[in-house]
Amino acid sequence: MTELLGKPVADNINEQLRVKINELKNNGIIPTLAVVRVGAREDDLSYERGLLKKFDSMECKVNVFELPVDCTQQDLEELIVSLNENASIHGILMFRPLPRHLSEERIKTIINPAKDIDSMGTASLATVFAGAGEGYPPCTAQAVIEILKYYDIPLKGKKVTVIGRSLVIGKPVAMMLIKENATVTVCHTKTVDTPSECRNADIIVAAAGVAKMVKADYVKAGQTVIDVGMNVDENGKLCGDVDFDEVSSIVDKITPVPRGVGSVTTSVLLKHVVESAEKSANACKIL
Repeated sequence: MTELLGKPVADNINEQLRVKINELKNNGIIPTLAVVRVGAREDDLSYERGLLKKFDSMECKVNVFELPVDCTQQDLEELIVSLNENASIHGILMFRPLPRHLSEERIKTIINPAKDIDSMGTASLATVFAGAGEGYPPCTAQAVIEILKYYDIPLKGKKVTVIGRSLVIGKPVAMMLIKENATVTVCHTKTVDTPSECRNADIIVAAAGVAKMVKADYVKAGQTVIDVGMNVDENGKLCGDVDFDEVSSIVDKITPVPRGVGSVTTSVLLKHVVESAEKSANACKIL
């Protein structure tokens, strides 16, 4: 069994980005992410600290815009519109979920797809599904593809079973795998026999959000398993959607949790911000 660790993948992405970031800096452009946070949830703050550390290490910027937890919908929408129009901001990331009195659906229609670096907006998702447009795919879904490509795992003509159909990971990663010419099956809560569908696959992408649901009877020898889950088990330890102890002794390749997909996600987010900065720079040259 081979563990598909995320760090080498992230390091490879970062190495490629350093060249692009230096070119942008030579033209007076620093790739900049705007983080929009309503309130101060600890999980948001923890992720925010990670972003600040990552961007600082790559000589890029994160500007944090914090709104009080009791802010109005108008306050939030006005902030998003101002960031859309701010030429020095290349990416926008809004932490979710929002407080119940705020409409996330409204923001999805307002955010500029050219700056929507984690595919929150409707237009960005349309880009993923239609294959054309200004939007970016969700960072976690892109991280799955980055891992598969880095480790030279063939996708063309391969059978892939995706467990989960959310717009955050399940559906987008299925479309991205189809774009790579894989044959994709999507399983969900109404699927009659998910273990059988998984055993029939060459590659399994587990993204159901259920701790350790993928057991030994879901897999067979020779498979690759990508675990996107991020859960806490009965002992309070971080775990994925895959029961690693059971599955790792059977399959050929598997991502651990932690140290797997999550390790790549922030580098993908930075990659999207850098790409947005490049597009902005090129647009200015044309004008």
